Amino acid sequence: MNSVHIGKLLPRYQRIARFCGTTMAKEQRQSDNKVYFHYNHTDPCKFARWTTRESFEFMHGRPWQEVADFYSNVVNGNLSLLQLFDEDFIVDKSPMQTHNNLDVAKLSEVCNRTDFEGTLKEDRSGRLERVTFKIVLSYHGCSFDGWQKQPGLNTVQGLVEQCLGRFVDERKAQLLKEKSKPLEGCAAVAGRTDKGVSALQQVCSFYTWRKDIRIQDIEDVINSTAPGKFRAVSISEVSRSFHPNFSAKWRRYLYIFPFNGGENREPSLRCGEEENILTENGHYGGQRDVSDELRWEGDDNNLIVRDDGELQGPKKSSTFTVCKVNRLLQQLEGKLLSYRIFARDTKASRSIGPPTECYMYHARAAEATIPQPHPGAGRTVMCIELVANRFLRRMVRVLVATSIREAAAGAEDDALLKLMDATCRRATAPPAPPEGLCMVNVGYAEFDPRNCIIP
Repeated sequence: MNSVHIGKLLPRYQRIARFCGTTMAKEQRQSDNKVYFHYNHTDPCKFARWTTRESFEFMHGRPWQEVADFYSNVVNGNLSLLQLFDEDFIVDKSPMQTHNNLDVAKLSEVCNRTDFEGTLKEDRSGRLERVTFKIVLSYHGCSFDGWQKQPGLNTVQGLVEQCLGRFVDERKAQLLKEKSKPLEGCAAVAGRTDKGVSALQQVCSFYTWRKDIRIQDIEDVINSTAPGKFRAVSISEVSRSFHPNFSAKWRRYLYIFPFNGGENREPSLRCGEEENILTENGHYGGQRDVSDELRWEGDDNNLIVRDDGELQGPKKSSTFTVCKVNRLLQQLEGKLLSYRIFARDTKASRSIGPPTECYMYHARAAEATIPQPHPGAGRTVMCIELVANRFLRRMVRVLVATSIREAAAGAEDDALLKLMDATCRRATAPPAPPEGLCMVNVGYAEFDPRNCIIP
């Protein structure tokens, strides 16, 4: 290219550079001048609700590492979820609802029972003569970047499919080789988990046309891949019609919310009795005195008057009780509702109508204690158990954080139901940290309310 052409192109590049610089400066000014609005709640409550930042700081300022370590021990089989609860918590001493008497192995067997394992003798021939395996996995969420396979990330799906690559049939292996793709299997899953979310009985499936595969071989390969972080709980051959997601009838999640140091409280009181108040600094007071509490309804009734006569912001509470959270969540049971306001990062086509509707079978909260390997008092936590036919993206974490926020604000027991009618997702709290969430199991038979962790 000669100097004449270069001279003609320079003004053009200079104009492009000036345009880009002007655009970037304009966007920067708009960002600096951007005003963030908080959702104007109209539902009455005793205190003003936390802002988004206040909710975020309250939820993240917790000893989450202890929760992550507990899940790691459960994944490795060193501890059980039921060890979170002691006998003082139990209300009903019936065998199915008593934590100390509940057989974990039996519960897992009931929840994982399917109608697809008894139809293996169906007529199959030709290309339809394939073998489908149901794989129940347990993994520590903090050791992976979520379930979904993504380039350059250590994901559970990527690890599983890498293991299953040894069992693909010759035709698929040749096809992958021709396309210069790695030799990997294809795994379908019951529900994708985010980074940091653990799973105790995640269900996935894999099919192949090979007939020489033994279940023990698959289990050995999976368990030798990432010991201590990832293992196969069980593997079984099922019918071709089995799909871990579409065949599932319900999912169970457990969220563990840890209290800060010094929050180990006196023996737990049952809901309905006098409640002790849990404060953010870890002290418990006596019964709540509501004589001087004002209701916050969006006006100035809850403003604090200082000694000099000046008005401060609305009074906000950093206290809540586990029983209050439990009452808020119980309002969701037995109802088919749209949880779009509690979802995050969903597609436009899945943000309205039936795709947002979920049926909540069970929603409870209870106080528990993380067991310690050495003698001494363990970490006091609040456990939230949610069982529904389906869950939206980040729905559990948003629901947990919003329940705690509403409980601290002293909202009415139907506050979560009223939030369903909100038009903006800012009406709910930001998602709770993923380290506290665990997918417990997936059910392929009808849900039995007697088989619950929290009665």
